[in-house]
Amino acid sequence: MTVQLSFLLILTGIHSITTVSDVSVKAGDSISIPCLYDSQYRDNVKYLCKGYYWFSCSLTVKANQQNSEKFSISDDKTQRIFTVTIKNLTDQDSDYWCAVDVTGALDVLNYFHLSVTGGSPGLYVDRQEITGVIVENITINCYHHNPGEMKWCRRGSSCVTGSSGSIDGTTVAINASISNVFTVTMSGLRTQSRGWYMCVKGDFQMPVHLTVSERPTTSKYYK
Repeated sequence: MTVQLSFLLILTGIHSITTVSDVSVKAGDSISIPCLYDSQYRDNVKYLCKGYYWFSCSLTVKANQQNSEKFSISDDKTQRIFTVTIKNLTDQDSDYWCAVDVTGALDVLNYFHLSVTGGSPGLYVDRQEITGVIVENITINCYHHNPGEMKWCRRGSSCVTGSSGSIDGTTVAINASISNVFTVTMSGLRTQSRGWYMCVKGDFQMPVHLTVSERPTTSKYYK
């Protein structure tokens, strides 16, 4: 990151939004990126801007406007996370900014980078959207081809490193016995377990969104 960009981040209130830093993706695929913002910006308009420098980036999609075939955005004001989705990725999709429109002041924003490759990404999952059931378990396979420490993190919360730990009361186990993949198991899911998580390996992160549903009930009828 250049000195100019680092200075710009300080000026624009970078710490008001947190997101990923570098995601490895395959050309032609789609990616969804979560952007967590402070509670004071709950009712502000969120947007995605494309370009390495914020002062010259181009607006791609805004939360109060219609989504396009390439870009879409949604805002979960309860969890204070807006999600941007970019489809049909190319090597031109590398530099983006999650941003919040602030009237009468500098917008708040955070930069993220997409490493688009024609081959297998450095870190990827089978799918970004997964669904679990309350009190049951969910398993996520994180495939990787890059060196570095492996982690399982919740967006805006804590991380588990090593073989076991917990995140916000949910037990997490990490199994790395198979080459180029580590398996994350979350046990005893709760309603509060829903939200955005990340596989992390070295410099790369891969966001994963977990939905937690109620256990199905069965009714018995007797004659």
